[in-house]
Amino acid sequence: MYSKMLVLRFPKDIVNEPIIANLVRDYDLNFNILKATVYPRREGMVVMELQGQGRNDYNRGIRYLERRGVIVDTVAQDIQRDMDKCFECGACTAVCPTGALHIERPSMHVQFDPEKCSGCELCVNTCPVRAMIVSIDRAEAL
Repeated sequence: MYSKMLVLRFPKDIVNEPIIANLVRDYDLNFNILKATVYPRREGMVVMELQGQGRNDYNRGIRYLERRGVIVDTVAQDIQRDMDKCFECGACTAVCPTGALHIERPSMHVQFDPEKCSGCELCVNTCPVRAMIVSIDRAEAL
């Protein structure tokens, strides 16, 4: 199984089309929508985990999305940790549902793997110094 956490940004002229349904039917992909902001006649944004049996099916699906005009980014591109602020208290690791934030033993340093991050933003609210920066919702402002 091949999967990635993605942010899909839909142009307003295709937001009403069954693009995700086509991914399932035509490209044999599975998905798990984690967050979505979609309105009629406005640009939309979906955070999802997209899975395929192999990399080939996954890549074919991504090419389909891009041909339709969907902007495809990994969630990792929109998540950052400000190391100048972070003092590695570990509070974020307690709430991270995907294990993207975890404590490395025996050093006890907080590690961040952006490829595992789902963009849930639980770490943002938990961090006492707001060291985590999530900028996924750009489409909402458009």
